[in-house]
Amino acid sequence: MIPGGGQPNMQQLLQQAQKMQQDLARAQEELARTEVEGQAGGGLVKATVTGSGELRALRIDPKAVDPEDTETLADLVVAAVQAANENAQALQQQKLGPLAQGLGGGGIPGLPF
Repeated sequence: MIPGGGQPNMQQLLQQAQKMQQDLARAQEELARTEVEGQAGGGLVKATVTGSGELRALRIDPKAVDPEDTETLADLVVAAVQAANENAQALQQQKLGPLAQGLGGGGIPGLPF
């Protein structure tokens, strides 16, 4: 509701929209710099991704390497990367969720919420 029942101040609305865009851009930059980890096999395989989902590192404990059973190692790698991506999505929701609600709550195209 607009105080006094008048029309919305377009300049004020444009300033608010511009501030929300700037806040969103800052949050996206922060996500791209923030790293989160996922692991599998009790920590035998660890994957590190950015908050935006870019795989940055993969650590494999030598105990996880069995030349006779590369299938299990592959499964552990996939599970660790999936866990890291789930953590990145949770971070995205935490950082960008409030901004999306400020934009009308309809979500932002291209983002998973």
